[in-house]
Amino acid sequence: MDLSKLTISSARKALDAKEFTALELTDAYLAEIEKRDPEIHAYLEVWKDSAREEAKAADERIAKGDVKPLTGIPIAVKDNILIKGRIASSASKMLENYRASYDATVITKLKEQGAIFLGRTNMDEFALGGSTENSAFGPTKNPIDTARVPGGTSGGSSAAVAGNLALAALGSDTGGSIRQPSAFCGVVGLKTTYGTVSRFGLMAAASSLDQIGPITKNTEDARIMREAIAGYDANDSTSLPENVRTAAKNLKKVIGVPRALLEKGVDPDVLAAFEKTLTDLRTAGYEVRDIELPNLAHSLAVYYIINPAEVSTNLARYDGIRYGLSVPAEDISSVYEKSRGQGFGPEVRRRILVGTFVLSSGYADAYYRKARAVRALIRSDLEKAFEGVDAIATPTSPIPAWKLGEKSDPVAMYAADIFTVPVNLAGVPALSVPSGSVQRDGKALPVGFQLIGPHHGEDALLMIGADVEKAA
Repeated sequence: MDLSKLTISSARKALDAKEFTALELTDAYLAEIEKRDPEIHAYLEVWKDSAREEAKAADERIAKGDVKPLTGIPIAVKDNILIKGRIASSASKMLENYRASYDATVITKLKEQGAIFLGRTNMDEFALGGSTENSAFGPTKNPIDTARVPGGTSGGSSAAVAGNLALAALGSDTGGSIRQPSAFCGVVGLKTTYGTVSRFGLMAAASSLDQIGPITKNTEDARIMREAIAGYDANDSTSLPENVRTAAKNLKKVIGVPRALLEKGVDPDVLAAFEKTLTDLRTAGYEVRDIELPNLAHSLAVYYIINPAEVSTNLARYDGIRYGLSVPAEDISSVYEKSRGQGFGPEVRRRILVGTFVLSSGYADAYYRKARAVRALIRSDLEKAFEGVDAIATPTSPIPAWKLGEKSDPVAMYAADIFTVPVNLAGVPALSVPSGSVQRDGKALPVGFQLIGPHHGEDALLMIGADVEKAA
């Protein structure tokens, strides 16, 4: 079998037609992981034995005709999603030896489908970063060019799918953490509507922004994964009841483009690839219309106040007493200081410091509450825009994957999130689809085309994304 051409849907047909077994498919991925992952480092841990046992169980289900879309499909799971009995570290020394005591709801759903879990993938520590260089266990490399980052924070999951080390993967998206690495690695990433996929069992970074979603090779596979993991969950207080989804049959085929956001900071060849995809969509019968989103220019500033504020409160529990690494010391204050100093990496400590400051007495009104007010304006901008368009298009990232160690200034890395963070602030869905490549140092680096939809607009996004794939 050719893993580079295999998709979930084609593997499903082959498994059901007995062209190969789930065990043979799993062994093929395990062999590829053994061959390539020492260089890429997409995985923090590979579960060979249990994956083979799960594959045998899947083959028995297939033989009985008890088949669901993901039965026998090998997938990878980001290291911040809990699987009972497995280590889940969030790529942090703070939780290096933590074993989950229960399954995340998305894992329960995938187990019911008979999916196979290959291992846990690398990420930026506690989902804070944009390159997977902030992992406490070393960076992941981009399989397209191993001198470059895979993006982040779901860099291990994206690299696993792009490097043919998994057929699909789960990631989490707080400010673009599924879409940006998917763009850098040339795969599809879907950030779903906030509340449509349960966060129960996802380690919290910024609770009002976090969302689990799929990383796959194409939009059809993204649809299959989303259908498998979505749904109301009483264990998640932010879970939305299953009600409305924008029907794809009502698609007006109108795409909005916020031109003002594209005027500065986008590499010219990235912008050219974006314009070519717009031209392809026009050829496919879409109307492309310029739109105004006046408050989106403030998104980065708002995001980097709200994100650290929520991070500082969520990570306060890791104090050396209640959870995580505990470093002995003479008094409790020293236990806090040493445990957090040794357990957290530089980016996590930076966010905690910033978050604590913006929430502190005397500054909360000036920063945090003002950021929340502007967040409401950003959400309102998008709601108004969706009255006239089906989706809003931007490049997923203004730049392609950069070299490992190239961005030592965290603010420069934050700037690369300009097109992805508004989506999380508004809680709407967005899809990144590969849309060509740009040349850097003799290598063709993939770039992504981002489609942003209204709440529950995933079906429309996947339909438009499929048209982007056809035109590519």
